[in-house]
This record gives sequence, C-alpha cells and structure tokens, in this order.
Amino acid sequence: MLSDRSYMRSDYPRETTSALTWLLSAVIAGSVLQFVFNFFLNSDAFLRLFALSPGGLLQGKVWTLLTFTFLHANVLHLVVNALGLFLIGREIAPMLGSRGIAQFSVGASLLGGLAWFATHYWAGTPATLVGASAVVAAMFVFFACVAPEREITFLLFFVLPITLRPKIAAWIFLTLSVLGFFFNELAGGALGWGGGIAHSAHLGGMLAGWLYYRFFYANNGWDRAADAGFLSRPLFRRRRQPAAVPQTGTSPIVPAAPADLRAEVDRILDKINSHGFGALTEQEKRLLDDAKDLLSRR
Repeated sequence: MLSDRSYMRSDYPRETTSALTWLLSAVIAGSVLQFVFNFFLNSDAFLRLFALSPGGLLQGKVWTLLTFTFLHANVLHLVVNALGLFLIGREIAPMLGSRGIAQFSVGASLLGGLAWFATHYWAGTPATLVGASAVVAAMFVFFACVAPEREITFLLFFVLPITLRPKIAAWIFLTLSVLGFFFNELAGGALGWGGGIAHSAHLGGMLAGWLYYRFFYANNGWDRAADAGFLSRPLFRRRRQPAAVPQTGTSPIVPAAPADLRAEVDRILDKINSHGFGALTEQEKRLLDDAKDLLSRR
C-alpha cells in the first residue's frame, strides 16, 4: 500500500545529522589537523599526503582530487569557506537532500580539482591546491540558477553591506574568475593580480554547479536534458511556477488507470529520494496527496 511507504508517513523521522553538517565538520577537522601538523609538529607530511598537486596526482594520489577540499592555507581561508558552505549550503540543502548535497560536493571537488590540475600541468607551474572554494563556487552558482532574483545582503570586506541579486553576483564572480584565470594564473602569477587564488578551481566549481542544475535538478535527469536546444537557454532565470491545471468539480488530478497512477507516484517518490521534497513541483505535490487518498480507497 502507498500509505505503508516511509515517504508517506507523517511521523517520518528527520535525519539527525545532515550531509551539510558532515561536510562542514570534515572541512574544519581536516584543516585543524593540517594546522597541528604544520605549526605544532613542524611537519608538512599531512599536507603532502592530502593536498592536490600536479606531481602528486601523476604519482597516483587520486584521492587528493577530493581531499584538498578539507585543507586550508590559513585560518582566514578556512573561516571564509566555512561561512560560504554554511550560508549557501543551508539554502540549497532542502532542495537537494542529504544524498544530493553529497553528490553535489563530490562533483564540485572533482571538477574544480581537475580544472586546476589541467591548468597547472599545462602551464608547468609547481603549485599546491587546498580549500573548499570550488564547492562554495558550485553552491553559489546553483543557488543563482534556482533563485536568480532573490535579494541577498553580504558584508564587503566584512564591513560594507551590499545587496545584490544572486544572478548579478554570480556574473561578477564569473567575470573576476575568468580575468584572474587568464591574466594571473596562466601567467604564473607574474602580473601580481589575485595572486594565490585558484581561479581555475573556482571556474571548475561554477561549471559543476551549473551542470548539476541543468541536468539533475531543473530537468530531473540527463534524459530530459538531451534536447538540442538546452545550451541556448538563459543561464540564470526566474523559476516559473507551473501553470495551474484546470479541474472540474473536486476530482483529483491523477492518471485514470491505477497502473499509470502507481508508476507516476513511484517516479515522484524516486525524485524525493534523490533530490529532496523541495524539488517537487506544485502539481507533483498535489498529485501525491490526491494519490494517497485515492489508493487508500482501492
């Protein structure tokens, strides 16, 4: 019975520890361990084992494509990224669910790390990458795609309050990252503009956030994004509410055949399991409520 499913129980327990909490805890714990090794034990062994570098990756340290996210250059670097993960992550976590946040963060780390590795391997510059900024960049671009017109206020240089719409802030972030990538990172820092900032990792993270929105969130899977025109759609747009479906009387909006109804309900429940309840459209939520009542009478 549909009512026997855990999704449909009103007393369905909330997760005590979310994926976002685990991510933040891992970032803080990894950075603290790194600081202990660096400053108290005077050893860079922890950094060499888990930070991403072209030489290390070529030697087979493939895990560093993920573990670099949990290390940071200094306390300020850690605080800024942890705040970004918390402030943006808490906005998108209800939309993605714990599994979605975990998949999202892994994808952002991989794309950010690969973009940085390709840049420095091609340029031949010895460098080391640490920090969760690729994941933060991915989260911000995803949020800008989901809520492009929602006003946000932040403190510029932790002093001056600035209010912007996410789509404007995302374009500014993208522009600065592209400029930094071409005029500083590819130049080996010779121009002295934005030195020490991994612009390529930011760009890889932004790409991950956009891809996740396009293919997994907005289109509910690769199969629905396969049409040839998806690349021509605007990057940041206001999410439209689904058009109201006309009803006659009080009849529920459900497929006529029980088999079709159950198939549609299973699809919606799979979507909840993969992306969280917040990913449902109003029509899907209404159909789920109607189907619960209808199937309980059959």
